Amino acid sequence: MFNRYISRIKLIVFCFFLFFSIIGTKNAGELFTIAQVQYGGGGDWYGDPSAIGNWLRILRERTDIATADDRVILKLTDHVLYQYPMLYIVGHGNIRLTENEVSALRQYLTSGGFLFVNDDYGLDKSFRREIGRVFPDQELQPIPNNHHIYNCYYDLQGLPKIHEHDSEPAQGFGLFHDGRMAVFYAYSADIGDGLEDARVHPDDTPEVRELASKMAVNIAVYVLTQ
Repeated sequence: MFNRYISRIKLIVFCFFLFFSIIGTKNAGELFTIAQVQYGGGGDWYGDPSAIGNWLRILRERTDIATADDRVILKLTDHVLYQYPMLYIVGHGNIRLTENEVSALRQYLTSGGFLFVNDDYGLDKSFRREIGRVFPDQELQPIPNNHHIYNCYYDLQGLPKIHEHDSEPAQGFGLFHDGRMAVFYAYSADIGDGLEDARVHPDDTPEVRELASKMAVNIAVYVLTQ
């Protein structure tokens, strides 16, 4: 009798443990994070290693968005791709996608996914070539300064210029699917540099870093609310 009573207690404890484990897993899966794309071609896909972690922290501090602590790194052909509403591509050099990656990215973007591309200076030519393979019937369109992505949380006067690589102004470009922006490309702005740890780019002023933070918040809010 006593052993049966102990067995029932163990069963109850196990059921509670299983229930809260399921709940905990579910909540963990709901944490917003950003997946950084590992691509081929020789470019430094791994750039801005501290940017996404800082980005997620800023979101936790300034909004009610529950986030993970750091980035996830994946390839476009990984089966977990659809777990992430937002992808991040960065680099200075060449990006080249395989045919399978082109197909996977097209399917992801036309199914509701979002890609943010940060030109870290030197990515422009190869990115335009590869995104042309993903959407051969479209071209990147300039995003006007009054677009919702610039005022959905913070009111910005267009894409801020964060890191001075050349004399060109910062310019946002986009690609759309069914009226929804699926790709946002930050050219000659380098939002990622403004999000990295301050010691990485010590010449960036606090004011410039704040502009990068505000733009980053806007991008995430736009992705989650459009």
